[in-house]
Amino acid sequence: MLTGKRALVTGSTSGIGLAMAKALAGAGADVMLNGFGDADEIEATRKGLETDYGVTAHYNGADLSKPDEIEAMMQDAEAKFGGIDILINNAGIQYTANVEDFPPEKWDAVIAINLSSVFHTTRLAVPYMRKKNWGRIINTASAHGLVASVQKAAYVAAKHGVIGLTKVTALETAETGITANAICPGWVRTELVERQIEARAKEANISIEESATRLVSDKHPSKQFVSPEQIGQTALFLCSDAASQMTGTHLSVDGGWTAQ
Repeated sequence: MLTGKRALVTGSTSGIGLAMAKALAGAGADVMLNGFGDADEIEATRKGLETDYGVTAHYNGADLSKPDEIEAMMQDAEAKFGGIDILINNAGIQYTANVEDFPPEKWDAVIAINLSSVFHTTRLAVPYMRKKNWGRIINTASAHGLVASVQKAAYVAAKHGVIGLTKVTALETAETGITANAICPGWVRTELVERQIEARAKEANISIEESATRLVSDKHPSKQFVSPEQIGQTALFLCSDAASQMTGTHLSVDGGWTAQ
């Protein structure tokens, strides 16, 4: 389905991003990974994509809080792939505190990685996509791009911004073969969420599993976590011809969270 297409997935060395990269590779796309982690583990992941799916896989360790490193990553993708057909902006960080206690440097970091990096990769990818008259821009927003939770000022602001930027990008490319959409996951049991589960368990003096059950049940009527693989398959659908007239929208994959 995606043979001959080249994809860049930010924040793809683990969790949701890696699941998306695997889904695209499984459909035949060459993939560039990005993210932090143990170098040997990342290399094993990269090789695994090539071995398991018969595609070309590269890795770039750009720090997405730094615009110059983002630009260098995009240049690297052009040098190795000739350009990016599918851009998935997935990298994200979290910090929690009440607004009056929120450290300004943490605000800046969350906005830089969760929102500003999406702008920088998009502005650099769109010219190539216009030349090809085909492209898929998929931004990982969040249920928190649609609703708010306490102590998440920067994250909620950034994810609302991602949805707004997605809409603008879609309108500006509406007469082309480019689409721009956002996926809004609910609770996915990734490393980011696991840290929240552990913190809640410690605070309430309960087991990790009890904390996980309480966390997901607070928001998901389904009382089940979303899996990374489900998000990967959602991204794959957005790359398909069936989704060619879906642009500027968001897809909620959240166990019913935002239906309430």
